[in-house]
Amino acid sequence: MGNSDARANLLDLANERGASLAGLSTLIGRNASYLQQYIRKGSPKKLEEQDRRTLAKFFGVDETRLGAPADISSIHADRYLAIPRLDAEAAAGAGAEGGDEAIGQLGFAPGWLRAQGLDPAHLSTIAVRGDSMEPTLAEGDEILVDTRPASLRSGVHVVRVDDQLLVKRLQAERPGRLISDNAVYPPLECEPEEVEVIGRVVWKAGRLR
Repeated sequence: MGNSDARANLLDLANERGASLAGLSTLIGRNASYLQQYIRKGSPKKLEEQDRRTLAKFFGVDETRLGAPADISSIHADRYLAIPRLDAEAAAGAGAEGGDEAIGQLGFAPGWLRAQGLDPAHLSTIAVRGDSMEPTLAEGDEILVDTRPASLRSGVHVVRVDDQLLVKRLQAERPGRLISDNAVYPPLECEPEEVEVIGRVVWKAGRLR
């Protein structure tokens, strides 16, 4: 298969799934324009093996559709989807600045993600800083954030207020009220338009305490 065929196949698969190229780029730990440049400009000329493997698993297709040699085994030792770990911290306390560059990955079983109704193209992980969400979340916990646009549901979310990232509990009926699970911290009262909801926290990992 030629490189042009692999690019066309990737674009077709993305359109069929309704996945953005920017979201898929984030899925493989690249900057948001990476796959756009690959498809439109042919740069890079071909996908790296790990990127191709991750995308093939996401779409549920054989890697040969994305440019792998015809004799490559479609079975690999690792059976996990790589979710990007962003260069950001969500503060459970004072605000923390955050970026959208991937600095690593965490692996999740595709079957588990499907069972939770989660779309890998709209997931990322970040670290928690501070203690205002204890006992729910503690300093150093890793959280999985679902960034799909959706109506606000009550629960724990990552939000941006005044360019600072926070992880707080939100109530659908009072979207401007940011609640800390640690009773030491009083709720933050904001105007709803001051709160940008980045995504809903759907999973956490951390050390036993």
